[in-house]
Amino acid sequence: MEFFPSSLDNLIDCFARLPGIGRKTAQRLAFFVLRLPREEAEAFAHAILEARESVRYCSVCQNLTDGEICPVCASGKRDGSVICVVADPKDVAAIERARDFAGLYHVLHGVISPMNRVGPDDIKVKELLARVSRGGVSEVIMATNPDTEGEATAMYISRLLKPLGVRVTRLAYGIPVGSNLEYADEATLFRALEGRREM
Repeated sequence: MEFFPSSLDNLIDCFARLPGIGRKTAQRLAFFVLRLPREEAEAFAHAILEARESVRYCSVCQNLTDGEICPVCASGKRDGSVICVVADPKDVAAIERARDFAGLYHVLHGVISPMNRVGPDDIKVKELLARVSRGGVSEVIMATNPDTEGEATAMYISRLLKPLGVRVTRLAYGIPVGSNLEYADEATLFRALEGRREM
């Protein structure tokens, strides 16, 4: 027995395909869109199509942009000798929110994950190597997640970069600010001790 018209079912199915959206949330979103005034619904649909058509990869760092190069790469105030390698464009936004990094980025668009059939050729490793090979880069910071895939990706890229004569560093991981040592797991404590620095 069908509860909704087919066009509404189709809209619910479309929302349900989004990451992290279950069937109930998809229904709520679909009903919300139905209640929008026509102009707002058209603006919403137009925004999706416009983003789909205009957003592309930056020719330098592979981040998302609507021009040839992204604003970070276009800025003359950034230190081009330091490249921070991240897995996703979301990671660039997270690091930029801290407002402490003044270098450039390289977005891999994924990590090496044999279980998911993602190999080095499926992410933007070649582009990073070509970029570093052109010269002018003194340090590459590996800022992939501290999970199995992130660590494997960082190690793989590090081995490829070493012969190019650049310093390869890894983000320090440890105890979050405001937390208690008694609740930290062994791996986190190990990383915290390993990444300690002089005061």
